[in-house]
Amino acid sequence: MKRLATFVILGDSAAAGTGDADKNGALRGWSYYLAAHFNQPLVYANLSRPGAQSAEVFIDQLPKALVLEPTLSAVIVGGNDALRNGFNPDVLRQNLRQTLKQLREVGSEIILLQLHEPTKIAPLPKTLGKILNRRINSVNTVIRAVGAEFGAHILAVRDIPGIYDRNRWHVDRMHPSKLGHQILAQYFREILAPRWDISPVTIDPVTQRARKDSLLWMLRHATPWFLKRSVDLLPAALLLVMGEYLKILTRRDRNAQAVLYFPEFVNHRESGIAQVHEERVS
Repeated sequence: MKRLATFVILGDSAAAGTGDADKNGALRGWSYYLAAHFNQPLVYANLSRPGAQSAEVFIDQLPKALVLEPTLSAVIVGGNDALRNGFNPDVLRQNLRQTLKQLREVGSEIILLQLHEPTKIAPLPKTLGKILNRRINSVNTVIRAVGAEFGAHILAVRDIPGIYDRNRWHVDRMHPSKLGHQILAQYFREILAPRWDISPVTIDPVTQRARKDSLLWMLRHATPWFLKRSVDLLPAALLLVMGEYLKILTRRDRNAQAVLYFPEFVNHRESGIAQVHEERVS
């Protein structure tokens, strides 16, 4: 008899499956499709929540996951941290380190996801887009460094061919579509297949959303979300843009931005010292 596997999902909307709901509105997402193709007994628990930041993952979701003693864990987080006022990559790093450390202590294998470049699918004003990309790059740097420290497997979304094709994204242009989630499941399956018995993930036929349906969705869902988040996002965005222009007006050098250092952990058999990566963020 094949061993029982326990697969837990921690994180935000990218983990919860936003962008891929069934006819009843229940979210599925890449982890659902991946779990459906396991050829061994599987306990599947998606503990993620849309909107979650790294602190919630560590404080609220992780304890529930540890009770299950997972053999495989996915931790997908960082995007909401980057979108909030007061974003601090070091806080993200600390929360992610503690989360991965405790999952490793119960013997769990871990998979992570590095974020795409958001302005390639959702164009923004140049200055704001530049700031957002810097923040997302700093999130990816944290994920890469912490993942390497704890031996996690990392899927870099930006390396997936054709990932910015429109049909791979939901109408909100922030989350994968059903096709996008199934493609992510395929790539995670490739990462895990050498150690887990998982069948190839199949891709369902793609149905194009009518323009009318897309507009109705935006009015019903995107507009209320935008208004709710504007209280937090807009003041932060305005302050960041103003700060960017002040740097230009005062001719401050780009290198005067805050400098953060994250260790790039390498196998000690290959190097006697830890490499250091420098990341600059607004």
